[in-house]
Amino acid sequence: MFVRKLRVEWAGTSGERHACPVAWLDSFALRNLTGHTVFDDILPIGHGLLEAGLRVPLDVLRAEMEDCFRGKGYLGAEDRLVIEEKDSPAADSGDRTAS
Repeated sequence: MFVRKLRVEWAGTSGERHACPVAWLDSFALRNLTGHTVFDDILPIGHGLLEAGLRVPLDVLRAEMEDCFRGKGYLGAEDRLVIEEKDSPAADSGDRTAS
């Protein structure tokens, strides 16, 4: 549905990464109370996987998700989220004809 495929993982103090359960992602997507309408452009598609539109800023998404997950008790104070693009859209989608 959306152009970007994102991997969403949480890391504890050991640094080991774990895919965020789809229930966590659903709770953020369905109950997002941040006031940021850009988060209307996210869709959980599985454990640790989101689809997102191009206008979703990953740094803001990560910070808002961390706050939400800490508030729900999913993450501890030392845990952190890692959000990475799985498949990036082409860097240059402009016209490639010779001039």
